[in-house]
Amino acid sequence: MAGRLRTWLSGEGGETADLAARLRAAEAANEAKTRFLASVAHEIRSPLNAIYGYAQLIERGEGRDPVSAARTIRRSAEHLAHLVEGLLDMAQVEGGALKLEREAIRFPDFLEGLVAMLAVQAEAKGLALVLETPPGLPEWVQGDPRRLRQVLINLLGNAIKFTDAGQVTLKVEYRNQLATFAVIDTGIGIAPEDAGRIFAPFERIAGPAAERPGAGLGLAITQALVHIMGGEIRVESALGAGSRFTVRLMLSQPLTPPETLAAPEPGAITGYLGRERWVLAVDDEPGHLAMLRALLEPLGFQLRTARDSDTALAIAAQAQPDLVLCDIALGGEDGRALAAQLRGRHGPALRIVMLSGEPQRPGDQTRFIAKPFDFADLLQTIGEELGLEWVRAPGAAQAAAVPGAAPAPGAAAAATFVLPPHIAATAAAHCAEIERLVRIGHVRAIEAEIAQLAALGPETAPLAEALCAGLDRFDLKALAGLARRVQSDAG
Repeated sequence: MAGRLRTWLSGEGGETADLAARLRAAEAANEAKTRFLASVAHEIRSPLNAIYGYAQLIERGEGRDPVSAARTIRRSAEHLAHLVEGLLDMAQVEGGALKLEREAIRFPDFLEGLVAMLAVQAEAKGLALVLETPPGLPEWVQGDPRRLRQVLINLLGNAIKFTDAGQVTLKVEYRNQLATFAVIDTGIGIAPEDAGRIFAPFERIAGPAAERPGAGLGLAITQALVHIMGGEIRVESALGAGSRFTVRLMLSQPLTPPETLAAPEPGAITGYLGRERWVLAVDDEPGHLAMLRALLEPLGFQLRTARDSDTALAIAAQAQPDLVLCDIALGGEDGRALAAQLRGRHGPALRIVMLSGEPQRPGDQTRFIAKPFDFADLLQTIGEELGLEWVRAPGAAQAAAVPGAAPAPGAAAAATFVLPPHIAATAAAHCAEIERLVRIGHVRAIEAEIAQLAALGPETAPLAEALCAGLDRFDLKALAGLARRVQSDAG
């Protein structure tokens, strides 16, 4: 049928030629989407396999190192979350729904943090990752830090992926409020005939580049974000001779520099003041309900759960909950409809928060938290909805702001770890080596050094945990600061 249609459309006439061109364009788009879906399927299956495999080992009791397995599961989950975020970003861009924030950005620290984050990835391939900045770079600029970070990470990540030897450079210039970012690599380059297609969504160019993993969305999203921020992006490349991507953006300097000394973060949440609050959690996934129970009950909440609308309405009719945490997709039911029923029966005093993997609709009035979510964000929302005064543990802030979480790297760097005299010098030596390894970004060697530090005895466990927390976040600056502090205290 398609062949006969092409034969008919190949006849003479302007309208026929136009239809033929549209058919060819539609076929090309379908082929591109087919390639895209195959690529996305591969990108999803790899981390899913790691999550599924390590979860089975833990369940069977065969994992020798459950902490290491948990880290692999978390990192794989983060990879999946980033992929989903990319797809949602593409949908928002195409729908014109993407909004920008305007915040003060501490520019040098922002750039150094980016390079430190990706230095590990570059070092794993034997590449040098270089940051070049001018002497007069402003301390503060204004822009959307999340989207600017996304643009630069996409470009730097691509440069590392498509470079097998040499170096990747982020060169930054700033003049008259105009910031110019050049990402320069010594990689495989781009053929002239492909240079015009690399920013198209769903496209992956042929040749050596096609052998590298990726979904074909990064550059399309990058270009869209740059244009939304009012900037421009261009590429200069030659096959086999590397590439240079240049982004120009207006990043104005604030009239008054922000306060540079941030207040210390509070400690981990251990409970709340006042009467007992009870929460109704509605989700068709038992694992999600179990996770909420493990988080909320130790903090003093009374939790009741339901997996469908009828059960949720029945539970709420027995005694009105203070808060409902409700998924949107409840099997074949609609969580939004359930929320409307609950609000109609119990009035505006009933607080409702929607937890879902579905995107928020423009007209949604109920508080919304997208899955996967950070525990700290959920607790902050619960506190705001119920007007709670949290009870917090004394001392430094902790990473997830919940009991049992590892200390945040910045807070850990400010903490003092008292080590007994007989191991202080040895611990300081390990920390000196960790500091050296941080400078070259050798993650596996850092992990091995932390393991040796932990093996010195139970007295070094808090220090080792703090170092691991910093390494897990790739906060190499805080990691080096903590290692220096331990050396100073031991000296």
